[in-house]
Amino acid sequence: MKTFLKISAALIAIGIFAGTLFYLYNKSQAKPVSFETSQAYVTDIIKKTVATGAVVPRKEIEITPKVSGIIDQIFVEPGDVVKKDQLIARVKIIPDMISLNNAESRVNRAKIQLEEMQKNYSRYKDLFEQQVIPEAEFLTYDIAFRSAQEELATAEDNLQLIREGATKRGGSVTNTLIRSTIEGMVLAVPVEEGNSVIESNTFNSGTVIATIADMKEMIFEGKVDESEVGKIKEGMALILTIGAIENESFNAVLEHIAPKGVEENGAVQFEIRAAVNLKENQFIRAGYSANADIVLDKREQVLAINEGLLKFEDDTTYVEIEVAPQTFEKRMVKTGLSDGLVIQVVEGLTETDKIKAAAL
Repeated sequence: MKTFLKISAALIAIGIFAGTLFYLYNKSQAKPVSFETSQAYVTDIIKKTVATGAVVPRKEIEITPKVSGIIDQIFVEPGDVVKKDQLIARVKIIPDMISLNNAESRVNRAKIQLEEMQKNYSRYKDLFEQQVIPEAEFLTYDIAFRSAQEELATAEDNLQLIREGATKRGGSVTNTLIRSTIEGMVLAVPVEEGNSVIESNTFNSGTVIATIADMKEMIFEGKVDESEVGKIKEGMALILTIGAIENESFNAVLEHIAPKGVEENGAVQFEIRAAVNLKENQFIRAGYSANADIVLDKREQVLAINEGLLKFEDDTTYVEIEVAPQTFEKRMVKTGLSDGLVIQVVEGLTETDKIKAAAL
């Protein structure tokens, strides 16, 4: 019995040792490397650069008052479409007390002067009719009397202008009524009724009553890095992608490149402008951020492969073609346009060729 147990233990030990040796031998053997393959395909290749910016109206203006005062009433709100000369707001004038006092004083002096000139005119008119004085002397007083009348009318108009912003002789025209100078859409009304506003003059631009723009003509304003600006020119096609409008792109044409760059965050940027082609009844809100793909070159329906499949040796470019299962040979190829990911193959490949790719 003891002999049997010894023999069994020895056999087990030998089996374990043999199994270990077999496992280590199999593990030391290198597994054959196999590779995936890829094929050329027909596609469009577009070489482009990207500019970031926003879509804005080509014509956008700010409406400012011609007189200072307080907003009495506002007749529009953002989103309204207005015609040229349409009423936007009305300003109530708060006259300056010094100017008002001077205007009233001027009217009183003009009245006094007119009374005196009228007396002289009446007196010398009688003398002229009685042929006591010559006509030349009478005309002096006639002219003085008419000048006094005009001075009074002017003084009264000036007083009314200070008080009300309009004159009797001005008819219905009044500076207190703010009107649109173009046809378009109201983008913003930054004031409210009761706000004080300042007139536009040579010293300041005045308080903005409303911003109006023609939303039928939009442009893209963006910036291009100095490394890319030399590759673009006016007339190039752009493809706009607007973040707020999903699954839709817009065509545009580059119409302006700034001659001078501006440094931003250590890089020189050049401003560009492109006209956006809107479809009929298509509406884009002002200020949408957008990315513009500027098409530098384009090839349609050409044979192409992933650029990562190319290999380089000295001045030659080649790929490895499968000639038998997992057996590859070099084949020289001639390439064309690349977009950085996909490259055109001009010569050396067909759609049926299997190209060596990554290892499995």
